[in-house]
Amino acid sequence: MPLDLPLECPIRLSNVFKSFGSIRAVDGLDLDVPAGSCLGLLGPNGAGKSTTMRLLTGQAIADSGDLEVLGFELPKQSKSARARMGLVPQLDNLDVDVSVEENLKVSARLYRVKDIPAAVDRALDLARLTDRRKDAVDELSGGMRRRMLLARGLIHDPDLILLDEPTVGLDPQIRTQIWTLIDDLRSRGKTVLMSTHYIEEAERLADDIAVMAHGKIIARGKPSDLVTEFAGELTAEVYGPPDRLTEVRALADAEGLRSRPAGPAVAIVGADRDRHTFIPPEAVWRAASLEDVFVLLTGEEAE
Repeated sequence: MPLDLPLECPIRLSNVFKSFGSIRAVDGLDLDVPAGSCLGLLGPNGAGKSTTMRLLTGQAIADSGDLEVLGFELPKQSKSARARMGLVPQLDNLDVDVSVEENLKVSARLYRVKDIPAAVDRALDLARLTDRRKDAVDELSGGMRRRMLLARGLIHDPDLILLDEPTVGLDPQIRTQIWTLIDDLRSRGKTVLMSTHYIEEAERLADDIAVMAHGKIIARGKPSDLVTEFAGELTAEVYGPPDRLTEVRALADAEGLRSRPAGPAVAIVGADRDRHTFIPPEAVWRAASLEDVFVLLTGEEAE
């Protein structure tokens, strides 16, 4: 396919496997990301999200399977694919010995950007760091450094952007600022693949969510559709001492209802589908949530 033609799916993975010793990090993964969409790769730590990102950028090589990014076959065309994508890594690997502006200039040269000053100005504006361009990187706050990573990944104005846990370790206020920047990318028609283990992050930013566990996609759809399919409309929560919660879970399980711990309560998921079966009278009803889906499908508590 000519590279100047638009791709319907900039990312395609088919039956991809990757192991590290005895650990199967990616297990028969099938994944496609439609152009112009934001796909949230949602899963607990250890689900295989970061390994998937490393495979897509050529930092790791799959044991088997087919991988295609922007029309390039991986790993043999990884260099060409990387030149046309933007990557915002999970770990901060900024050069702290030079200024914000110099960091961006170096990245622009590596990507062979033609108009470097214009690219730097654009990236600084997008990341809202224009007034910090002369500052040393080690003078920036954690939130600013995360925005700096975003600016660096976008210096060459890529159409495909990979965000690996973009707000991990940030406080809620800073996280919201990063979400605003990512939402702006969506509005510009960029294709975004974002790995995260934060429920709210995936729900707010992603057009589509792929729930990942044990190296494979176990469910995929729009957030509201996933809730309807796996959790129904209503969840019943029962509060009480540990002995009572243990009793409620046992009774719910005996009735074939799915339940899970929810802090000081037991959540009985999909309870509205069986309103005439066992539901304790003291139960508090609420709308089913993506968190219910996440915990039911992965067996992990949400963050």
